[in-house]
Amino acid sequence: MRKAINIVLPWMIVLIMTLPVVSWAEPDYLVDSDWLSEHIKDNNVLVLEVRYHPHRYFTVGHIPGAIQVQRFKDLGDNFANPLMRFPSKDDFQKTLRQWGVNNKSTLVLYDDSNTALVSRLYYLLELYGFNMKQVKILNGGTSDWSAFEEMSQDATPDKALGNVTLKKANQSMFVEWTDVYKDVVSLRDPNIVLLDARPNDMYTGKVIKHSIMGGHIPGAINVVSLDGTSAQKWRSDEELEELYKAVPKDKTVYVYCHDGFRMSLAYLQLKHLGVKDVRLYNGGWSHWGNRLSLPVVEGNEAYSGDYAL
Repeated sequence: MRKAINIVLPWMIVLIMTLPVVSWAEPDYLVDSDWLSEHIKDNNVLVLEVRYHPHRYFTVGHIPGAIQVQRFKDLGDNFANPLMRFPSKDDFQKTLRQWGVNNKSTLVLYDDSNTALVSRLYYLLELYGFNMKQVKILNGGTSDWSAFEEMSQDATPDKALGNVTLKKANQSMFVEWTDVYKDVVSLRDPNIVLLDARPNDMYTGKVIKHSIMGGHIPGAINVVSLDGTSAQKWRSDEELEELYKAVPKDKTVYVYCHDGFRMSLAYLQLKHLGVKDVRLYNGGWSHWGNRLSLPVVEGNEAYSGDYAL
């Protein structure tokens, strides 16, 4: 009997070692304050701050040398309806150049909103073809930095005009309202999942904020992307996996929120978990919820009323 065990055991070890492990390493774009303190003075490093209340760049302070990003003006189309449709390539490129961004710049992004705000900036950089190997997100944001390092209230001097050159928007990264209406509301394409990343009381229609109508787009499921964060940091991979358990990884996922930040966080979280095809609704609920002709559903069910038939 002992000989049998001695023969089988090595094979058992080999089998265990070769079994697939369901695990994800933390995204390599997430860095901590120790990493930033070591690299903040490196050549080509630019630090960009996106605050929920932009005036706090001066009143509360910012990481020394950080450039202020004004989240609505700089990350949306200033003359569109709604404002937070994606800026054009030329406008976004002009903004980046004003910040001093070059093609070889390493960008470190941080916010005070659990990375939801910088997720929008990250997404736009990817949308327009910036080299994403050169983009980092400070996990922990202002809280992580200010716990051990000084904040500055002095405005960062203007940088020399950058020369970054962007590409045309990657059409596979977003959808318009017509795509959502056709694929989800009308055709109910089984290969597409529509995800509402807003808080649940906005999804159900209990709270109506910044829109005429309350509720959600017919067919949307609700996963609150900010629930995947805690104390300004991402939760563990296991917790993220549990949060998005209703989203099949082999489906195309359309995501929306109100103004483009929560859905961008959901985009990063889903891509990290292995969902290959994630597309953001350009305009989101601030578009759909202000168009009286478009249908909405109230409550916790994806479909209800006439749309449940």
